[in-house]
Amino acid sequence: MPKAPLTLSQNRARHLWIAAQRLDTAAPFGAGPAATLSAISHLGYVQIDTINVVERCHHHILWSRIPGYRRSDLAQNQSSDKSIFEYWTHALSYVPVADLPYFVPTMKRHREEPNRWFGSVTPDEVKKMLQRLRKEGPLSIRDIDDDDLVDKTHLWASRKPSKRVLEIMFYQGLVAVGTRQGMLKTYDLMARHFGWTGQPRAATERQVTAYKLDRALRSQGVVSLDSICHLDAPSKKAVKELIDSRVRRKLLVPVTIEGAEKVAHWAEAATLESAASEPPTLVHILSPFDPLIIQRKRLKLLFGYDHIFEAYVPAAKRQLGYFALPILIGDRIVAAFDLKTDRTAKKLLIQQETWLEDVGAEGRAAIDQALGRFEAFQLGD
Repeated sequence: MPKAPLTLSQNRARHLWIAAQRLDTAAPFGAGPAATLSAISHLGYVQIDTINVVERCHHHILWSRIPGYRRSDLAQNQSSDKSIFEYWTHALSYVPVADLPYFVPTMKRHREEPNRWFGSVTPDEVKKMLQRLRKEGPLSIRDIDDDDLVDKTHLWASRKPSKRVLEIMFYQGLVAVGTRQGMLKTYDLMARHFGWTGQPRAATERQVTAYKLDRALRSQGVVSLDSICHLDAPSKKAVKELIDSRVRRKLLVPVTIEGAEKVAHWAEAATLESAASEPPTLVHILSPFDPLIIQRKRLKLLFGYDHIFEAYVPAAKRQLGYFALPILIGDRIVAAFDLKTDRTAKKLLIQQETWLEDVGAEGRAAIDQALGRFEAFQLGD
């Protein structure tokens, strides 16, 4: 007869998640490029986003865990050390190069069955771009000035057909983003960028499934099928089969979280035995794309906070503001501040404050100090 799941309070599950996200320690990864790589490796990936009302989310996520973070550290990892690469997880992200074999099968699928989004790109166009890259070296879209311009098909599209060609080659694993300046990407042949004679061997389907499960266990503490397969429903069947196998082998423990008894959760025994008690009262101003925030259902379950991302909501209908950032103190999200960096005036602007609880004079002082650090980060190098 199966053993009944272990019951965890929401507080305990929340504390384990905060500890897994390494937000319970002031500087868990140290400093410098090595810390940046360690943070990305621990989290599994760091999402890239185009919005720069405040610093773009990939820099923001890293700064939240590396107080001395410098943007040049990430650039060194990507372009000099070549220890991270860009690819699609649940969104465009930075991923450790050590994990690249788990993405090779997806690259192969894109070559064999091109996404209909890129249906207008022909094999001949890809062949010509490969030849051009071999001859001219790395290229950004700005370096290509001989395109016959076309009308944009959507807001983020380019009038240059070459952009679509480079994008499909990126998903196919033919090119890598060698450097990035803001949102301007320079592409190079993947093998040349990494100095390979051939692409790494693809991981098997079972290895990819184990990678997804292990990544979630490491960065989430207690996991559910939805949290493991965030925006990746096709993986759920294989992941669930692997979970069941690990439970039978006593490598995973079934867990029930109070208030969410209908949602199955699991954790490793070592995680459940760890000393992840109430986190210290550190203040974190978090990106709406931070791994702690991006999974909205999980966030609401464990924090009782329903974050609303309103950048694409008409101004009259916004509740929290255009780009509200949740503010975490210890284990509580106490407020959401709609912030904007005025880079000309060199100051951080508070557009709107939404308080979820009274934190008292001491709490407000701690948040003011955190805002000062966040402003310095916005305007630093």
